[in-house]
Amino acid sequence: MNTCTESMHAEEQDNARFPKFIASSAAARLGMTLVAAGLLIAVPCAKAQTKPFMSDNDFILAAAQGGMTEVKLGELAAQKAIREDVRAFGQMMVKDHTTINGELKALAVQKGVTLPESLDATHQGMVDKMTSLTGSKFDDAYIASMIEDHKMDAKEFKAESAATQDADIKSFVDKSIPVVEGHLKRITSMKK
Repeated sequence: MNTCTESMHAEEQDNARFPKFIASSAAARLGMTLVAAGLLIAVPCAKAQTKPFMSDNDFILAAAQGGMTEVKLGELAAQKAIREDVRAFGQMMVKDHTTINGELKALAVQKGVTLPESLDATHQGMVDKMTSLTGSKFDDAYIASMIEDHKMDAKEFKAESAATQDADIKSFVDKSIPVVEGHLKRITSMKK
């Protein structure tokens, strides 16, 4: 091979390496830029993941209203019912829903959801209506109300369990479903 040919061959090899170096350098810069951008996006998303989705927030607020109502109505049943099984069910509602409400309150704090401290107008109206009843009218209305409420609660808790992407909320809901279903079964068996 002559010197001119060797020189051209070496130059071609250098030229071939140079685009590869540029390409790999540009690829490395692009890769690092994408990694950095990914981190900038991922960090706020990871933080946002601790906040519940809007539907989770609505569920927590509705569950809080329902739980407070169950306790208040259970207290009424424990005091006003003439049937012993209705009084016992009311006492169970106070005990079980006080426990569930405490767990819900802890979950709400964890998720940054502010729970109401009192019943809204709709739920207070239910309590006021039940307060005005006496004797067997109270017992019958309480049983009917508890059947309706627990059917709806079981449905809503199952829907939330299926829909939520939040592991903490799902755990709370899945733990509560058997309690709600147990209440429904017991109160349904009390209907005349």
